Amino acid sequence: MTTPHHVGTPAALDVVGGPVATEGRGPATASPGRRRVKAAFGMAPELAPFVFGPDERGRLSALLEIDVDDPTGVHGDDAEVSDVELLITGWGAPILDEPALNRFPRLQAVVHWGGGIDFLNPVAASRGIQVSSGRWANAIPVAEYTVAMITLAAKGAFWASELYRREQRFIDREGEFPHTGLAGTNIGIIGASTIGTLVIKKLRDYDVRVLVYDPFLAAQQAEHLGAELVSDLHELARRSRILSIHAPDIPQTRSMVSREVLASLPHQATLINTARGALVDQDALVDELSTGRLNAVLDVTEPDVLPSGHPLYTLPNVFLTPHLAGSMGNELRRLGASAVDEVERFVAGKPFAHAIPSHAFLPLAAPASEEPPRAPTGANP
Repeated sequence: MTTPHHVGTPAALDVVGGPVATEGRGPATASPGRRRVKAAFGMAPELAPFVFGPDERGRLSALLEIDVDDPTGVHGDDAEVSDVELLITGWGAPILDEPALNRFPRLQAVVHWGGGIDFLNPVAASRGIQVSSGRWANAIPVAEYTVAMITLAAKGAFWASELYRREQRFIDREGEFPHTGLAGTNIGIIGASTIGTLVIKKLRDYDVRVLVYDPFLAAQQAEHLGAELVSDLHELARRSRILSIHAPDIPQTRSMVSREVLASLPHQATLINTARGALVDQDALVDELSTGRLNAVLDVTEPDVLPSGHPLYTLPNVFLTPHLAGSMGNELRRLGASAVDEVERFVAGKPFAHAIPSHAFLPLAAPASEEPPRAPTGANP
């Protein structure tokens, strides 16, 4: 039996069922006579105009005492935060360890438009600080990307395109790709996380068999999702023609897709990774890919930007993308709109729709798994 890897948490299943449409976008105002809540941003300032458009900034201005035109927020050298009651955070959030939290004696809530809250020390829960995450909203594009990659990988589209472009001749599809097609295919999912669960739900519309590995998932829960629970990771690999990773990046999951797990995958199976590169033994993966036995669709690697000349850039059986499965472009506005909805609930004294329960806090670790690497940019949205 495989040693269980902690690929999910009980809380991961609680948040996935949240609504996928945000509330109405009518003018938002604080209650008449109510003091506006003092708030500040804590995120990469250059992302603010991509996440919060004019409508979202207008809603925030009506609800909060906040300078929406200065997203520097708590990153500013002279930021005065002792009276801040609400933090709006996102990718590039400052590390909020215990000394940092001591600077916020009046902090009541954190609304994070990103997914993971690894930047926030668990002591926040003991102080009664409410936390909301945009995990559900960012899960949507990642799940959409994953299902698209599953479909194309099953058809052999990436490898057929490579062959066609290289040889520029008639391609005998059945001769060259005799085992392609999605019908009846076994799809393995590692991790019934928010994203993993959404992928499973989307695959209900396809003629596939879904297998899932997650030590925190009960067989009845898997059956309810429309999947078969597999308790051993090697068995999952052995039975999967396409294996997709959706586990968190924590110490227990690093290199969980080991050389032995990769060796268990059938000939011409495809590995899809939209989670974190560190979850895979990358050297072992390169060895397998170099033989031509496996294929891979990789949106993440270790490191997240590979050094020039790395073999994953040039192997013909690798479809490599620059960490774009998560929210980007106009999808970022969904994160901003969802965050403003949560701000409205907080100001109105209502519970968050996408609250992070205190038992789901993890010790400070790597950056949130959906956060792509960023280069300085002066681009306008």
